[in-house]
Amino acid sequence: MALRFLAAGLLTLFLLGGEARAAPVPGVTDTEITIGITGPLSGPAAAWGTIALASEAYASYVNQQGGVHGRKLKLVLKDDGYNPGRAVANFNEMKDQVFAVMGTVGTAVLNANKDLVADAGLPLVYPLGNVQVFAKQPKEKVRTVFQAYPDYTDETEFLSQQAVKLEGVKKLGFFGQNDDYGKGGLEGVKKGLAKTDAKLVAEVFYEVTDRELGTQALKMKESGAEAVILYATATHAAGLVKEMAKVGYRPKLFAAFTLYDRDTMFRLLGDLWEGAYFDAAIGLRGEPAADKVIEIVTRIDPKLKGREGFCVQGVADVMMLVEGLKRAGRDLTREKFIAAMETIKDYDGGGLYPPFSFSPTRHHGLNAVRLMRAGKATDASVKQITPWQVFPGHF
Repeated sequence: MALRFLAAGLLTLFLLGGEARAAPVPGVTDTEITIGITGPLSGPAAAWGTIALASEAYASYVNQQGGVHGRKLKLVLKDDGYNPGRAVANFNEMKDQVFAVMGTVGTAVLNANKDLVADAGLPLVYPLGNVQVFAKQPKEKVRTVFQAYPDYTDETEFLSQQAVKLEGVKKLGFFGQNDDYGKGGLEGVKKGLAKTDAKLVAEVFYEVTDRELGTQALKMKESGAEAVILYATATHAAGLVKEMAKVGYRPKLFAAFTLYDRDTMFRLLGDLWEGAYFDAAIGLRGEPAADKVIEIVTRIDPKLKGREGFCVQGVADVMMLVEGLKRAGRDLTREKFIAAMETIKDYDGGGLYPPFSFSPTRHHGLNAVRLMRAGKATDASVKQITPWQVFPGHF
């Protein structure tokens, strides 16, 4: 009888163990943690594809240092070409195969995938798109999202007021992408100008598929705008500036923080970028914290040289992920990772940005920019104009 009970008990333990083995944590093995990235490795926003490539290089560096709790990071990069439909396909492929997704680029891409992320319980770390995508969601639908990114409306409210303050602008034009990226920026411009005596004299949009921007340049010139706010991809912003110059029109330029990589912008525009104002939401080349990580990723992947600015963002994505993984411990699950992320307090990425915190009630941990100004094309120099402007979080 005793042997019968013992055998039954062992069978029960075996079955329970089998059930546990049948439901592993997605993307986690004894030796690896698989992280997914979908990004614009090609297409009209390919300059931002550097972010994913730099993340891959920095993950290699983390692995060289021993990984996280004995596990190496395995990054799976998928190209979405800045196309929401392709990104949805990528998310569907990855959701049950990776532990988390990070560094997703594009407001339209995030809008297309926000419900998929929530329904899958998929951690989404450092999404790079309009904060309002998640701020407008019910709280239970953003519990896996951790964002440290400026709100577009807050940023352009500040940027438009700086145009008036620094350059005495009375007539301002806005050039933006015809989706929630550009429209979010335009909303902030209108809010900012409402507090000044300046006027918005042009609202000029482009489609992501546009290649010729001569019509938009002429519309801007005809408006008489003394300054133009650029809320665009690097390719489209550069295209507009070149077309405006062709017709003898050189307004003051004020650019979104998404165009902060002065190396890329000077490469695209040369001396046409001299004197441009732009916001930055992260450390820049020439600053100690940024230079440290730039040296690491360009040594691991020399092809990243010349695109150093966007590299910093890719490193920051991995840093935030690793901080959460360290806090979650060796016995890793998605729920433990989410709880661990919510304990991050006064974290600054080694000096890459102002200190920020997450909590169970705050998943938009950082909403801040500072205004910079481009110097000479010969050395791609920049100068800081304002200190960090820190705005309230939105979710």
